[in-house]
Amino acid sequence: DTRFEKTVIYMCAHSADGAMGLVINKRQDMVFPDLLVQLGIIGEAETIRMPQAAREMIVRDGGPVERSRGFVLHTGDYAADSSMEIGIGLCLTATVDVLRAISRGYGPEQAIMALGYAGWAPGQLEQEISTNGWLTCPASPNLVFESDIDKLYDLALDSLGIDPAFLSMDAGHA
Repeated sequence: DTRFEKTVIYMCAHSADGAMGLVINKRQDMVFPDLLVQLGIIGEAETIRMPQAAREMIVRDGGPVERSRGFVLHTGDYAADSSMEIGIGLCLTATVDVLRAISRGYGPEQAIMALGYAGWAPGQLEQEISTNGWLTCPASPNLVFESDIDKLYDLALDSLGIDPAFLSMDAGHA
């Protein structure tokens, strides 16, 4: 599936009911302030008062499922009632409150805003991994929140000791 070519996906949930993750290295054609204005959360004039990190935040293309639904993957220093802890000190929040908090400078220390998600039916992800459809690597906040999203794919491979120049897209079994 070319939609997932060279993607880095942070797995948010995995159970007998299926799996859900966010693509963290693909971008939408907008930045965070544009999204807030489009949603009517703030006015155009208010964008100038946003913290610099929020003004520069790239909106990620989180995946092909529910592309109009937003998710914020963030550090655990911000936790609303609607935030869900998902491992390595990270939380996932999908309510407008976190967007307002980020825009006003009292949101999480680090955050990724994504529209859409990647989802798998029960057993589907396991089957794809068993046929070498995916490489898996341990997640770390440094990797997840790398500021240059164009480097994420190579950094994920590097964490596995893989040089992308030697990676073949053809899988085989011995």
